[in-house]
Amino acid sequence: MFRNMYLKEMKDSFRDRRTLLLTVLLPIVMMTGLVLFYERLVEEGADERYQLAVDQAFSQQEESLLANFSNIELVKVEDPTATLQEGDAQAALILSEDFMGKVANGEEATATIIGDSFSQKSSHLMTQVTVALGIYEATVIAERLDGEGIPQQLVQPFVLEQKELTEENVNINLIAMLIPLILALAIGIGASPSAADLFAGEKEKKTMEALLMTPVNRMTLLIAKWLTISSIGAITGIVTLVVVALEINFLTENLKSAVSFGENAYLVIGAAFLVSIVYSMFVATLLMVASIMGKTVKEAQSYSTPILMVAVFPLMITTGIGINELSYQHFAIPIMNFFTILKELSFGIVNYQHLAIMIGSNILCIIAGLIISRIMFLKDKWVMN
Repeated sequence: MFRNMYLKEMKDSFRDRRTLLLTVLLPIVMMTGLVLFYERLVEEGADERYQLAVDQAFSQQEESLLANFSNIELVKVEDPTATLQEGDAQAALILSEDFMGKVANGEEATATIIGDSFSQKSSHLMTQVTVALGIYEATVIAERLDGEGIPQQLVQPFVLEQKELTEENVNINLIAMLIPLILALAIGIGASPSAADLFAGEKEKKTMEALLMTPVNRMTLLIAKWLTISSIGAITGIVTLVVVALEINFLTENLKSAVSFGENAYLVIGAAFLVSIVYSMFVATLLMVASIMGKTVKEAQSYSTPILMVAVFPLMITTGIGINELSYQHFAIPIMNFFTILKELSFGIVNYQHLAIMIGSNILCIIAGLIISRIMFLKDKWVMN
């Protein structure tokens, strides 16, 4: 009886074109857009050309300061600041009169960089100009010290080097942020229409009464509907994960080069599928409670909206946490642990203890949600409209 109820609910869910559209097509389209957006974000700046506004009196000797930056195009105008404000340049460089001569004679000279630090292009251009002027400044200091016979170690007592903790491609951090966000959205969007229709929809269409009159135990009916929502969410998540993996492999270069699981590839993929299924069951439980509370599909969707919104907040928390800084609570708190465990998997790390904590905490919440759902479903005021 349980199997028949489950198969019936699955067929009804996939027979509805609207549900099928929201469950499969919409998440895939959204995730494709996110993948291409992140790829564009990664490669932006590599071949980008920037316009730097300078005064018309900008000499060839001063131009040589920026010779190593081939992507900077100088725009000589009468008023660099006005040109920048009009949007014809991303930044402006204003040098004091006879800048190079004053520097050569040891006189005071000023260089002013004007730009918008909130603009990505302007900020990047300002950084490049600052680096160019910094190199020139170091060269001038070295020449003056050599001219005075003073060793450079007196003004530069040590060399500062900065190294990353891991040798992984820096773009792997984008992957670690992209994959959990994509899966959380896909699972929530995929399971939400079915959850609203299987309970609130039945009440709104007046078919719940007829369903309860059949010789089917209410608990069996509840579990069959919950398993249907979980299955649809899991299918959506797995399909989306596969599609995103194929898109990264065939449609991107920078994101593809960042992914390297080595010998743990099959373990990482298997763990990602398992985590997606467990998270789908957890989300399905929350959506089922919201649907039982709602008298209509619209009301159930209103209750489920905060659930879908909350699923995005952990991204803002985990983004600023290093992979070596993750602790017990990050894997024990539901929803957040979905992001943290996938972040680990994105780096090719399979930690069985963290997996057990994540799965265990979600299962406990699922059991609690099912108990609440059972109590509500046994009362006619929640199942009758």
